[in-house]
Amino acid sequence: MEVLNQIDLLLISWGMAPEWAEQLDQYIAFLLVLLIAFAADWVCRKLLLRLVARLVKKTKVTWDDILFDQKVMIHLSRVVAPLIITWLIPVAFAESSSKVLDLLLRLCNVYILITLLNLINSLLKAIYLVYSEKEQLRNRPLKGLLQTGQVVVWFIGAIVALAILIGRDPLALLAGLGASAAILMLVFKDSIMGVVSGVQLSANDMLKVGDWITMPKYGADGSVIEVTLNTVKVQNWDKTITTIPPYALVSDSFQNWRGMRESGGRRVKRSINIDMTSVCFCTPEMLDKYRKIALLSDYIETTEQVVAAYNKAHNIDNSILVNGRRQTNLGVFRAYLTAYLKHLPTINQQLTCMVRHLQPTDRGIPIELYFFTDTVDWIPYESIQADVFDHLLAIVPEFGLRVFQSPTGADFQKDSAAI
Repeated sequence: MEVLNQIDLLLISWGMAPEWAEQLDQYIAFLLVLLIAFAADWVCRKLLLRLVARLVKKTKVTWDDILFDQKVMIHLSRVVAPLIITWLIPVAFAESSSKVLDLLLRLCNVYILITLLNLINSLLKAIYLVYSEKEQLRNRPLKGLLQTGQVVVWFIGAIVALAILIGRDPLALLAGLGASAAILMLVFKDSIMGVVSGVQLSANDMLKVGDWITMPKYGADGSVIEVTLNTVKVQNWDKTITTIPPYALVSDSFQNWRGMRESGGRRVKRSINIDMTSVCFCTPEMLDKYRKIALLSDYIETTEQVVAAYNKAHNIDNSILVNGRRQTNLGVFRAYLTAYLKHLPTINQQLTCMVRHLQPTDRGIPIELYFFTDTVDWIPYESIQADVFDHLLAIVPEFGLRVFQSPTGADFQKDSAAI
């Protein structure tokens, strides 16, 4: 201040009016404040940040690298200049009107607030990157939570900045917005519902990035590639992209195939129809033929012993069909299919595996194969399923059975030729 007084005396001695000399002093003081602030900013960015960068590279952990890459430290250094200006401006404009000083302080405070908001925003991004690299959190919908946090931070920041500019208490201003809450909810309806739905999806572990989901209502059948505040992106198997609002996943039903993937097996549940007129009791010749099949030899012997013991206990001749027990070609066929599935290395034997009858219809009696493959990948799964049913269709005639199918033109031509 003593230096400025000396400058005032010098300017007045040169013939300048005292008022103009005082204003010029204030401008010079303000320029000095700006020079000091920008010098401090330059020191922080060019010297301190370089020093911090060197220290970060020497550490073994990676989270500090991510923090520095996201410019958290840069935004932190940018707070220094406005803080210095805020502290020194009252000195530079000590003799000016309070209105000018108040306006400058408010502008500086708003600038500091914006810098802090950028700092918090960068910090949230850095935290998101750090946690997204963790194995247990890698597929969680963290991006939606990040965007939720950013919206909340900037909304509160906007309220505080407006309160600083108009000289009101931020809490009082926020309370005053209650009257327009309905309008805000209408404008930001999708964002608010997205925030709530994102929290529910994450808290209940309903959805992760990488999950295979099916939602026919929205035409979605594929893998989740991104979960954000307003959309869930699903890449369908035909490589198209379907976007679904997060609240739809909470309010509507969708199918998540994650359980299948984690189980280590993918279900096959398919049946073929057997012509019921081809089902018959096994003759001794048929049983001798079946004994030669490795998968059936033990089954035939064991079952024949049980049948013989039952008939003997009830004084029933094996040749008598009424009230007697004899094996059928369909029963032996089911036993063969069960043994065949049990011996396949591509079948997951830890999960359910069975062959069963379904309700007979006018199209025959369905024989259903219910088992799980040892892989969840699509292409190997389809190959295993096709191999099993190729073998099934080829082996059916060996048991004296016929597969039912609707007559075709070739069938009618054969009948006509026979006539």
